[in-house]
Amino acid sequence: MTSVNRSRIADLSLLLVAMMWGCTFLIVQSAVKVLPPLAFNSIRFTGAALLLALITAVFYRREWRLLSWRMVRHALLLGLFLFMGYGFQTMGLLYTTTSNTGFITGLSVVLVPFLSLALLKTAISRYTWFSAGLAAAGLYLLTFTGSALSLNKGDALVLLCAVAFALQIAYTGVYAPRYPVLPLAALQLALVGLLSTLASLLVEGPAPLAHSGALILKPEVLWALLVSIGPTSAFAFWIQTACQKYTTPSRVAIIFATEPVFAAVTGLVFGGESLGLSAILGCLCILAAMLTAELSPGPAPAAQENEAAPGTVNEIDQRTGG
Repeated sequence: MTSVNRSRIADLSLLLVAMMWGCTFLIVQSAVKVLPPLAFNSIRFTGAALLLALITAVFYRREWRLLSWRMVRHALLLGLFLFMGYGFQTMGLLYTTTSNTGFITGLSVVLVPFLSLALLKTAISRYTWFSAGLAAAGLYLLTFTGSALSLNKGDALVLLCAVAFALQIAYTGVYAPRYPVLPLAALQLALVGLLSTLASLLVEGPAPLAHSGALILKPEVLWALLVSIGPTSAFAFWIQTACQKYTTPSRVAIIFATEPVFAAVTGLVFGGESLGLSAILGCLCILAAMLTAELSPGPAPAAQENEAAPGTVNEIDQRTGG
């Protein structure tokens, strides 16, 4: 299989991840009305980490033998960025609107190319900059239908959320080629689960987790956790980590910008919501941005140098200069 085909398959797989996240937004939104968000994330990410650890132990046992302290440190750094993204987003929602949160979080699509340039020394093509700007414009049209952006103090927290998510995507582009995929993803999610547990105890108090056994039995919470632990956490971050060996972080960010498009369509079909002209134009801009990034020529990700020959982490480090 050629590197171009691998890149196309990686991008399509990441689009599937964005679709899963967007299409399950309504399900999770219903669940966190019963089980508070930090407690929900505690169970979600701990369960996802355990699931990936089990899959690795049963089917990919050799990958655990490649575990090193360097990989653990890098996985925990990814987990810290991911937790900060969800944490700042949750705190920001207390002080700002859902529209502001959606738009500012989506600005990570513009931040990732800068971080890629700094971290990976990847030349960013004019097509990528155009795609990122078009996606940001689409996010604005989609989230601010008939109203203007009005900033408030919660927006600073959400901007930190966007920076954290951008760092997670960019650094995954750095570390994914160096280490076995499953342990890297499992350790990342385990830290998110642990930090979410501590944050839940500090912010929401002990009650939500103490009564989580009873709350989990409620159909809306049980269904949301089943979807979140498996498809939208364990498998989604497994896919992201694996696919970032074969595509660039900038493309990942542009593809992930389609998440609110899928959320809008899901709300339209299943939530009784409506889409105005501005929202439709926003969806079209985001889809056009994704197609522009996908069809345009661009530099191959550095990860492709390490494509197939499975070696130890030290061997991969030697090839990548890590």
